Amino acid sequence: MYDIEALYEAQSPEHAVKLRAEHPEAVIIAGGSDVLIKIREGEKAGCTLISIQKLDELRGVTVDNGGPHAGALRIGALTSFSHIAKDPLIKKNIYTLAEAADTVGGPQLRNIATIGGNVCNGVTSADSASTLLAFDAVMEYLGPGGKRLVPIKEHYVAAGKTALNPDEILLSIIIPKESYENCYGHYIKYAMREALDIATLGCSANVVLSEDKKNILRLRLAYGVAGPVPLRAVSAEKTVENKSVSEETIAAAAKAALDDINPRTSWRATKEFRLQLAEELAKRAIRESIKRAGGVL
Repeated sequence: MYDIEALYEAQSPEHAVKLRAEHPEAVIIAGGSDVLIKIREGEKAGCTLISIQKLDELRGVTVDNGGPHAGALRIGALTSFSHIAKDPLIKKNIYTLAEAADTVGGPQLRNIATIGGNVCNGVTSADSASTLLAFDAVMEYLGPGGKRLVPIKEHYVAAGKTALNPDEILLSIIIPKESYENCYGHYIKYAMREALDIATLGCSANVVLSEDKKNILRLRLAYGVAGPVPLRAVSAEKTVENKSVSEETIAAAAKAALDDINPRTSWRATKEFRLQLAEELAKRAIRESIKRAGGVL
């Protein structure tokens, strides 16, 4: 049994926002893979819940055909990881995200856990977060005043805290066309077990190569569990911009990434081990991204 004070069921996104305003202390529940565990463990015992589970309009992956985000991929906040891992639009355009989705928990968890819940709990170990960060994702919020767009780097405020206001919900995650077009990437999750485990460190990279495949026009490199929030390794990205495709270039990027991260020591791993992982995983992720883009090392 779960200790729940009350449960309200939203009939539309706007109704969910109204319920949020009426019950600011309430917790949003979608798949429930995080919330129900916290209730059972006592952390959120006795809480009030607002369920958005029935809002099917917040599920699925589409392409914006017009407007300010023409060509962008739009991922509904209630889209499950199982859906993301198999979705043809994701696999064609952002295969890295399909990779990341497939590392989340086990099959049962991936069937119920949503990408919106994964990024809205604010934890640095969220498996989708580093890849979304590497693709310059934009979060679409809905509140009493309407919609607002927040770049994912501003979405994460502090450990366990996001920029969502108490009366807002996440509608969708937008990946701009310029962020994924001609772009190839790779995600690596290092954990103690190969499945059903939280990341000790996550690393997501993607590259855009020159037409002749000999130079790196753009690199994006992002980490999870390398700081209190998911973060981009901007120094590494600048280091290799317009540089030749080579092992030396990859090594330089991986080394520069250490200037951008600040992992902590926990029972899972020491800070020193995470720094070692960060450098090695960056090399592997960038190397595989280059190969997928058609580059030869």
